[in-house]
Amino acid sequence: MRNVFFKEEFISENDLYFVCSMIERIARMIKQPNRYVVNKLGYRALAEKLSLANVLHAENPLAVADDWIDCYGLQSGSHDVTAVNPDYCSSVPTELQMGKVYMRLILMTMDSGEDYAHAILRVYNNPICEIIDDYNCSAYYEPSPFIARSYYAGSFN
Repeated sequence: MRNVFFKEEFISENDLYFVCSMIERIARMIKQPNRYVVNKLGYRALAEKLSLANVLHAENPLAVADDWIDCYGLQSGSHDVTAVNPDYCSSVPTELQMGKVYMRLILMTMDSGEDYAHAILRVYNNPICEIIDDYNCSAYYEPSPFIARSYYAGSFN
């Protein structure tokens, strides 16, 4: 994918990782599902954020998150992915860990003609994400190829 501001530059996998991690961070801050954040931003904003990621990663992530929340009018909800049953989950994965899970899923399922922004919208809107984001089960720490196969199958069974 080409940078929308500097057409000669390309978006890197690290830029994708940054955006996926920010989506996770923001969703947790406002207690909304990841797909809510992705859909409120939309294609154009995602393409812009991917294009700016090489600069934004040096900023304070909390300030970046607050900026995105304000800029896109993201509303608080009651979907708390960190509220887990301690009998099933001893620790919640970090935003960075989940950013890597989603980055890998996006990279492993991208079509040849698809760009990162379209792939983000496609993956985060897939019902399999509800399972990945349920930290009471083991889906999020399964090997990346298994998660990708489960994505195509529509289930972890």
